[in-house]
Amino acid sequence: MQKKRVLIKLSGEILAGKSPSGIETEAIIRVKDDLIAVHREGYELGVVIGGGNIYRGTSGEAMGINRATADYMGMLATVINALALQNALECSGVEARVLSAIPMPAICEPYARRRALHHIGKGRIVVFAAGSGNPYFTTDTAAALRASEIGCSLLLKGTKVAGVYEDDPVLVPQAKFFPSLTYKEVLTRDLHIMDSSAITLARANNIPIVIFSILEAGSLLRVLRGEGVFTTIQEGGACACGTC
Repeated sequence: MQKKRVLIKLSGEILAGKSPSGIETEAIIRVKDDLIAVHREGYELGVVIGGGNIYRGTSGEAMGINRATADYMGMLATVINALALQNALECSGVEARVLSAIPMPAICEPYARRRALHHIGKGRIVVFAAGSGNPYFTTDTAAALRASEIGCSLLLKGTKVAGVYEDDPVLVPQAKFFPSLTYKEVLTRDLHIMDSSAITLARANNIPIVIFSILEAGSLLRVLRGEGVFTTIQEGGACACGTC
């Protein structure tokens, strides 16, 4: 039976856990365990990770740093997170490779599509670092790009909230929850769960997106089984996980 290939997009803030910044041991262990559980179910995994727990390009801009320079600084932060995640996975006996869009041969492999496919074919978890390698593009867009390049059937974004709401559920507790949306609805409603460029790219390549909370242990595997609370974004039809 052909394995399902999926890409997981993680925000850097997830790795900070309860801390305001940095990498919290408990948080990275929980994320690592979730990835391993899915890997052991036979899924082929790619991971794109942000760097907001270390540095945000928008913060740099506010300090007067040139936008392109600030974005490159943010890309370097994603490499730190990717290396930490790779180490956590390999300490648990699961092979992982970091592929960086910005070549850094002393610490990780440079990104190349064929190299990524080779590692995934060997059963390794591939962690994509440095976003797309270009300023002015977020890691959301990089996730949609990598998912398209390596032929993923699903793009999952692990966040701090259970899915997509019409407003920030932390600030507006009664905000309406959307269990499913079309790509067009996300764009026309201007829902800021992902970049419009990421949504457009996923739509062009017919890759469903699932938004869910990764704060609870085991949530990733439950979502892939069609369990729990999450939001599916696609053209329409059955649940994107393919198991409901």
